[in-house]
Amino acid sequence: MKSYWLAIMVFLGITTLAAQQKDERTREYITPVRIVWQQDSEQISGLENLLKPGNGQADLANQRMSVWKGSKGKRPAILVDFGKEMHGGIQLVTGMPASHSPVRVRIRLGESVSEAMCEIDGKNGATNDHAMRDMVVEVPWLGVTETGYSGFRFARIDLLDDTLDLHLKEIRAISIYRDIPYKGSFVCNDQRLNEIWKTGAYTVHLNMQDYIWDGIKRDRLVWIGDMHPEVMTVNSVFGYNEVIPKSLDLARDITPLPNWISGMSPYSIWWLLIQKDWYYYQGDMNYLKLQKEYITGLLKLLISKIDDKGRERLKEGRFLDWPSSENPEAIDAGLQALMLMGMKAGEDLCSILGDNELAQECKNKADMLAKVANEVIAPFARSKKKPTDPGMKQAAAMLSLAGLMNPQEAEQKYLSVDGAHGFSTFYGYYMLRAMAKAGNYQGALDQIRSFWGGMLDMGATSFWEDFNLDWMENAGRIDELVPNGKKDIHGDYGNYCYQGFRHSLCHGWASGPTSWLSEYVLGVQMVEPGAKVVRIIPHLGDLEWVEGTFPTPYGVIKISHKKQKDGTIQSHVEAPAGVTVLNE
Repeated sequence: MKSYWLAIMVFLGITTLAAQQKDERTREYITPVRIVWQQDSEQISGLENLLKPGNGQADLANQRMSVWKGSKGKRPAILVDFGKEMHGGIQLVTGMPASHSPVRVRIRLGESVSEAMCEIDGKNGATNDHAMRDMVVEVPWLGVTETGYSGFRFARIDLLDDTLDLHLKEIRAISIYRDIPYKGSFVCNDQRLNEIWKTGAYTVHLNMQDYIWDGIKRDRLVWIGDMHPEVMTVNSVFGYNEVIPKSLDLARDITPLPNWISGMSPYSIWWLLIQKDWYYYQGDMNYLKLQKEYITGLLKLLISKIDDKGRERLKEGRFLDWPSSENPEAIDAGLQALMLMGMKAGEDLCSILGDNELAQECKNKADMLAKVANEVIAPFARSKKKPTDPGMKQAAAMLSLAGLMNPQEAEQKYLSVDGAHGFSTFYGYYMLRAMAKAGNYQGALDQIRSFWGGMLDMGATSFWEDFNLDWMENAGRIDELVPNGKKDIHGDYGNYCYQGFRHSLCHGWASGPTSWLSEYVLGVQMVEPGAKVVRIIPHLGDLEWVEGTFPTPYGVIKISHKKQKDGTIQSHVEAPAGVTVLNE
């Protein structure tokens, strides 16, 4: 009887709740804000209609159309700007040309104007990897077509048929995102910093899709190491969201021990560090308990990679970030620091989970790793590379944060040399944290304004996979056709896996300033798990005032700080019931 009813359910298309998946995301339709470029414009009429809000519905009135005339040797085309980076696709609403035949159009999506205008030629980096951004589709007579699923701001549409006309009522972007509130906020008297905070938050928000991704155009994957700055931004802006544990569990479940997450040993350490930070900010003990078996197994595996002299001996995937990947001294020093941080996190997590024996073993290994600090630092310190060469600031930051290098030495000899030159979008977050540890909050604010603000100056509405201040020299903005004699900051730069147009202009690992500003300027620091006890210690630097909010499991903390004439800070804090606030 049971099999009979199962067969009936299958026939009727009825599924069990266990087989259903609800998409938590929202679809929003966005009208272009401007037409950047057009080709064979004499073949096109009514372009102004495409900038008017639409309703996504074809109709029999056939009014308010943009009519494109097909003819041999002519290729009517336009490039539209939707005003900001977004994740999703394109919707075309068509009318009633004389021919009822489907009309072929080519659609190219781009994070920059130049990417939307380019060909996939095998040399410029443009690809359809991870998501289709260059496609030929047929649109119907009097209908609606939706296509594409990528990260973009710009779209180029070309009519490909010589003998058919295109009646185009609407071009709209389909923005797909999680409709969640920004519980955290940050506002100060410096509008540049305000924009940087919001842009970092928006960058991560775009990447909070089915899982939390690296990028919405390329690297639509869960990369655990890269995810740590994103997790800290989620903690500071959105509070708890299912996308974080869902992504952590995915990485765990597809990586049975003794394998390394993403094939890279340091990324398994980052998984531990994220578990600790997520617990301290969200306080979900039930979730942490579910991780106990994997945490303890991973810690034992990591311990086996520490020799009897206290040196890490990780072999597979020795990696900090891409810019430092050709600097072995920096990698060695950085991984020693990262292993030490992993052991400290392991001690903390095991104590919380009641495994006191393993907690003690982690402590013993941490002590061993710390004792050989001079041996680890020596090859790095003797390096003939400049402090601004790739990898130097990355390693110095990690050594400082792990307690293997004096924070002031790391900051003065490496991190503050030549400003934000030598910064990277991923490890820039740890460079800022190391500068804060050394007490140079003003220097960190200046680096944020220079480095992340530099991307804004080039037209960014989300932060990029990689960036170098030198790229800005004589370069065009991403939201304009590259002027003659100027460099293309998107197509002409990039390295490793992100050369040219393959370079992602929306990468969550670049969001570091958002959580940094909330932690060090607004001043919110976790003392006890789940924000039961927080410490508020503001560092305004050259700012006159700052105010904002910070999400906790108990509600939002409201904070304001104002600098007085004598330089002291007057603070006002409103915390929800359940949160104890300690002041400096």
